[in-house]
Amino acid sequence: MIRLANEEYGGQRFMAAKLRNTLKTIEDYKATNPHYTDLLDILADILILRENYRKNMTNPIFSVEEKLIDGKMKGGLPLIDLAGQKYDLTRPKEYFYSLISIAEKRIPSEAQKFLDVIKNKNFNWENIIRESFSPSEEETSTRDLAAADENDDQFDLIDLFFEESLRPELEVIAEKYGAAVEKCGWLEGYCPICGKEPKIGEIRESEDGRRYLFCHQCGYKWHFRRIKCPFCGNEEQHSLAYFAVEGEESHRVDVCNKCRRYIKIIELPKSSEDVNLDIEDIATLHLDMLAYEEGYN
Repeated sequence: MIRLANEEYGGQRFMAAKLRNTLKTIEDYKATNPHYTDLLDILADILILRENYRKNMTNPIFSVEEKLIDGKMKGGLPLIDLAGQKYDLTRPKEYFYSLISIAEKRIPSEAQKFLDVIKNKNFNWENIIRESFSPSEEETSTRDLAAADENDDQFDLIDLFFEESLRPELEVIAEKYGAAVEKCGWLEGYCPICGKEPKIGEIRESEDGRRYLFCHQCGYKWHFRRIKCPFCGNEEQHSLAYFAVEGEESHRVDVCNKCRRYIKIIELPKSSEDVNLDIEDIATLHLDMLAYEEGYN
């Protein structure tokens, strides 16, 4: 019992130190990217709330049968099936409403829009969550809606809060089983932990230019072929391309001209430390807008 308590205390100290470093990084990014100050402040509040959630977690709501991991990975099935399995999502739902309070504090003028949405009688948080893991072609994502009007941040933030509402619970699963998943050699472009598609990734020159994709939903990062579209599997080099903004060549957009999808990529030099891709995603929203303008989604 004493050993377990010490391990938990050590884990909490590590998380606290990691949070402090991340908050410092956010402050640095605010200085160089003042246009994104409001969103970065919101992210900082989210990270603090997330750590408090993690500290108070007792029994995780998701579980994994370890003997099935290898078979699931070979079959292209993520460890957690949000679309097909029933889970008690009471705690994440409460967390979602706590996240909304961040908007009320940081952007009170915009917060009413959130409240109008979630107070609508047709609003069903759990249905929206489940549908986000198995979207049909007819459905329009909140991220797509945001692109339709770049002056309206409402949908961007709602999307962020929906993702975050499950992040602490799924993050625990990613941390616990990530090493086992990596050994299985996952080949898909969607997350092996939760099944969500990536929005951003990185290329590490220290590992011969290997490309990694990042899942905002659970925080897991996995290796994926560099010359391949993660969304449609296209490997034809002539229809795969990328673009970057002059002066920001380390931040680029990989595009597929077959499915017209894109993913943002951060290129890391050999001497670089790990970057926080949650922060990078916000600090590169201008690349999302450029991709939309070029007809990618």
